[in-house]
Amino acid sequence: MAKQLIELIVNGDRYEVAVEPGASLAEVLREELYLTGTKVGCNQGDCGACTVLVDGRSVSSCLTLAVEAHQREVTTIEGLAPSGETLHPLQEAFIEKGAVQCGFCSAGMILAAKALLDRNPAPSPEEIRHGLSGNLCRCTGYVKIVEAIQAASLKLAAGKEAR
Repeated sequence: MAKQLIELIVNGDRYEVAVEPGASLAEVLREELYLTGTKVGCNQGDCGACTVLVDGRSVSSCLTLAVEAHQREVTTIEGLAPSGETLHPLQEAFIEKGAVQCGFCSAGMILAAKALLDRNPAPSPEEIRHGLSGNLCRCTGYVKIVEAIQAASLKLAAGKEAR
């Protein structure tokens, strides 16, 4: 089949990309836009390493066709700290709490956590675990990840109060 021209809005930037109809969003992000922070683990939607946000909702980019993201807002891990100078509070908390081990799952975990905190700014540990249920980490027992998300929640709330 012929390639299809789509427009993606990724991390606030617009891209026109010619894609195969069956190309996944993960493939296009990594291979066409060179945004390699999005990882592909299982390529079946089970591990969560490929999690990105589409219109603020977490999705498995390995299962999402790129054409489904046409003219939609896509946020990757690179979009959380676009300047590269300051990290998003979630990224800071993952570092501070030691929630990053090998790092393969971190981008997906952080983006799933962002979607959760956008919906629920003060989740309980149980709500955090439920919110991350589609993301697997093989290095940790999730304790530090949950602690990092709780810390980021407090940091984000303090930042809103300071305004």
